[in-house]
Amino acid sequence: MPHIDLPENLPGITAGFAFRPQTAGPMRELAHVLLHTSGNEGFSSRDRELIASFVSSRNTCYFCQTSHGAAAAHLNGGNASLVDAVCADFRTAPISDKLKALLAIAEQVQIDGKNVTKEFVETARKHGATDADIHDTVLIAAAFCMYNRYVDGLATWQPRDPGMYKQMGIRMAEEGYFKP
Repeated sequence: MPHIDLPENLPGITAGFAFRPQTAGPMRELAHVLLHTSGNEGFSSRDRELIASFVSSRNTCYFCQTSHGAAAAHLNGGNASLVDAVCADFRTAPISDKLKALLAIAEQVQIDGKNVTKEFVETARKHGATDADIHDTVLIAAAFCMYNRYVDGLATWQPRDPGMYKQMGIRMAEEGYFKP
């Protein structure tokens, strides 16, 4: 049961967005810029969605972990096993060393941004990460801490129907974040 009078039957963040459209616009735009690669250099939308799902898993935000995991799975040919592997232990997941280094940075941001050290950044650079990749990783991780706390802090409805998340993931992966 949500803590405030949110629109009924809107899951997760969409209920908060409908309640306060003035804040929804900038929050959607930020997600679109960070996660949807049109106009982004560097790493792919799949990898960006993996970071969003990973951070959300660490914050135990079911809605964001599952919806962004579904987007990452769609961008991975429909295969969710990579998402599961990254969220379980990115260090052993079948991903590039560059993405592992970026996830290590995201992990530190999720705990406390001050934990990101020169060593984490140098490791990411050693594996091919650019300054833009590092910047976007930090911002994705920080933004998802905010999004997760927004969803969970309002006690939004978070359905458990996997089919609903699959459809959300397809829409987010293909269209981005401007449409509800």
